[in-house]
Parts: sequence; C-alpha cells; structure tokens
Amino acid sequence: MKIDVYNSIGEKGGQMELPKEVFGRETSPDLVHQAVISMRANQRQVIAHTKDRSEVRGGGKKPWRQKGTGRARHGSNRSPIWIGGGVTFGPTNKRNFKMAVPKKMKKAVLFSILSAKAKNQEILIIDNLTIEEPKTKTINETLTNLLNKVYPEQKKGKKRALKSVLIVSDKKDDKLVRAVRNIPKVRVIEARNLNILDAISAQRLIFLKDSIKTIKELFA
Repeated sequence: MKIDVYNSIGEKGGQMELPKEVFGRETSPDLVHQAVISMRANQRQVIAHTKDRSEVRGGGKKPWRQKGTGRARHGSNRSPIWIGGGVTFGPTNKRNFKMAVPKKMKKAVLFSILSAKAKNQEILIIDNLTIEEPKTKTINETLTNLLNKVYPEQKKGKKRALKSVLIVSDKKDDKLVRAVRNIPKVRVIEARNLNILDAISAQRLIFLKDSIKTIKELFA
C-alpha cells in the first residue's frame, strides 16, 4: 500500500510503501474486541474495599447476656446486622481482574487496527517534526494547520482540528513530549511502545517517516 508523505506544513513530499505485513492485514473485529477488553481489565485498579466482620475494630465482648433481657441474642457488635459492623458480600481488594493476552494475539490485533486505520485514511506520514523550543503554542499551531490541510473536511470553520491524535516517533524526543503534554488528547509515543489501546483510541495516527521502519523491524 502506497501512502503520501507530507512535511510539517502539510505539503506532499512524495510517497512511501507501507509494509504489507503490518498495514495490509485483514481486520478481525471480534479479536480486537477481545484484546481491548482484556487489556482494559489488566489496567483496572482494585480500589473499593469493605471490611467484613473479622476486620472491623472492636466487638470482642458480648453486648449483653444471652437470656433474660427481652432483646435478641447477639455475640458481637461486629455482626453485619449492626450499624458499624462488617459488610456482607461487599467489594474487597482481593479481587483479581487479570486476563491473559498472548503475544501473538497482541501482534495480530495491533496489525489489524493499523490496517483498518490505513484503509480508512486515518494514518498520516510526515518526514520530520523537529522543534527548536518545546512550546505548546508552536506545536499546537503546527499540528492544527497540518491536519486542516490534509483533512480539509474536518475543519468546518473551526480553528481547532485536534480531536484525538497520537504521534509515533522513531526515537525519544523530550522537546516534542514537553510541547504536546498540555494539549488535550494529543500524545507522543515511541514506535517500540506502540500498543493496542493507544492505537485504537486515537482518531489520527501521525507517524514520523523513520518510525515505520522501526515498527516493521520490531513487530513484523
């Protein structure tokens, strides 16, 4: 599959061939759904926790004697039927939401997502995106103008065209990371760290030209 390569101001600078083994796969919605559900479950943090009667403080002494008071018999005020007592069947931090995601499955799903985005023209290749100073205003204007030129139908009279953008670089670029970190829904990730959740959640994937080679070497 051939795709246009742009510069940072939205001008075409030629074409490049996307690796077929990464961007030319068949899409499997069921496999993608299974992988996304599993990975989101693995990210889930077990925060909610209620104490059962063995964890509630106090209650070592019998509230009153067994017989002769006219009241119901009780052995401890830690009982779940008492106010301030333990909770029956409440959420605990011992729950495990982990789900196994095999490596082959991760790779197949990532290729499926990238292939679908390439087919839907949601992938943009640029030759370079170097900045001299990590200023949010500068990179915001650069990305907005770039996306408005490449995708003129999304502008619709608005200055802001950045909906959800993931920039994939071939190497670590601290200046670029610092420049975009205050822009909502815009992130920078190294090609070696590209994963399923980041790829599927971004509406636009901007690849630096050299990152395609890195992805092919690492994943394919």
